[in-house]
Amino acid sequence: MSDEQKKLEDLLKQLQLNNGNGPKINAEPVRGTNDFKFWKTQPVTSLEEEVTEEGPIDKPKKPEDISDKTLPMLAEFEWTTVDIEDNEQLEDVFVLLNENYVEDRDSEFRFNYTKEFFKWALKCPGWNKDWNVGVRVKNTGKLIAFISAIPVTLRVRSNIIKSVEINFLCVHKQLRAKRLAPVLIKEITRRVNKTDIWQALYTGGAILPSPIATCRYTHRPLNWNKLCDVGFTALPSNSTNAEMVAKYTLPKVTATPGLRVMEEKDIEETLRLFNRYQERFELVQNFTKEEFHHWFLGGLDSTSSKDSNVIYSYVIEDKDGKITDFFSFYSLPFSILNHSVHKDLGIGYLFYYASDADFNYAERYNEEATSKLKKRLDLIIRDACILANNSKMDVFNALTSQDNALFLDDLKFGSGDGFLNFYLFNYKAFPIHGGLLSNKSNDVEKRSNLGIVML
Repeated sequence: MSDEQKKLEDLLKQLQLNNGNGPKINAEPVRGTNDFKFWKTQPVTSLEEEVTEEGPIDKPKKPEDISDKTLPMLAEFEWTTVDIEDNEQLEDVFVLLNENYVEDRDSEFRFNYTKEFFKWALKCPGWNKDWNVGVRVKNTGKLIAFISAIPVTLRVRSNIIKSVEINFLCVHKQLRAKRLAPVLIKEITRRVNKTDIWQALYTGGAILPSPIATCRYTHRPLNWNKLCDVGFTALPSNSTNAEMVAKYTLPKVTATPGLRVMEEKDIEETLRLFNRYQERFELVQNFTKEEFHHWFLGGLDSTSSKDSNVIYSYVIEDKDGKITDFFSFYSLPFSILNHSVHKDLGIGYLFYYASDADFNYAERYNEEATSKLKKRLDLIIRDACILANNSKMDVFNALTSQDNALFLDDLKFGSGDGFLNFYLFNYKAFPIHGGLLSNKSNDVEKRSNLGIVML
């Protein structure tokens, strides 16, 4: 037996003994693979390539041209199609991601996914059970890797693309040297291709070949004392905790007249408003009525308390009964790994929104149109922060995408250390502005041309 095989055998024994409770070791955030040798074999734009024409990279194929067989796998492991409708298998995904997915570099915080979140994120209309791909240890059945895809219809400028979103790529920390990530990507690609879909959208914090857009995370503190106590944020020099609490304190009551929770009856009108608003952006997801219902009303848990909700959606109705605005945010908490008091951090993420504030202007960047939209977004996103705070969230996150740069500074969102890169698989596209200037500050003047939000 070689030294490498012996090490792997010892590791597999350790995984069996740990039974899902492996040692906490430092690990860099991983949501993909940095192996450029792998990406050079894939239909993606290279980092140094200048795109001269938009469109698919590979020549068109047919599903029958794609192998029916799963890719070869290391002898110690085996492929599995994870049945997310089976509670035990969903629990396997839950444990894997909660223990091995993205952490901060100091290993202090980690996403704390809930089963309700997975059901919302993975069971959208048209979802395919074969697109929840896992790898298990043969001897124990332990799930040690996972990747998923969901169907989406993308619009890249004027081109409509039948596509998938790839998400939740996760390999057990102690097996990341085994090159499983590239094999997972190739296997999910094979399964998606068998359904006659050839393009994909995915995101990651790492620079891979080649981002079409880059956004920055921003954070609006809601519970300053807790954020400072757990090390999520630091006390600025020459400031006191009392001053920071005062700076970020929000009222308990929202200010927008006509603001209410979105209901079933609002779906069609809100979708029309949303579609018109989305016309200004260069990369968006086109929603059917069924998809819109799922993403904005489908994350509600009717069997338990409101605190277990995943998605929070609201509309603003004027005195004539017309819906003029809509906004949404979702809940994805953090686990706090090494704190004696606090064990979790409530996180709200700004999702999609729309407003008719500038619809009467033909030019998006018209000074008066911009002023009206900015004033409106300042009001409704401030109310979103209030509602998130009232729902026991400790911080409210937003990217620099959409028209967010108009309100980020006014509403006291601070720029974070994290950046999110957007990628298209098997599709060349001209760069799309992600709302950042060359110095990585918010581009308040031009905002962003990216209108899609991925979980």
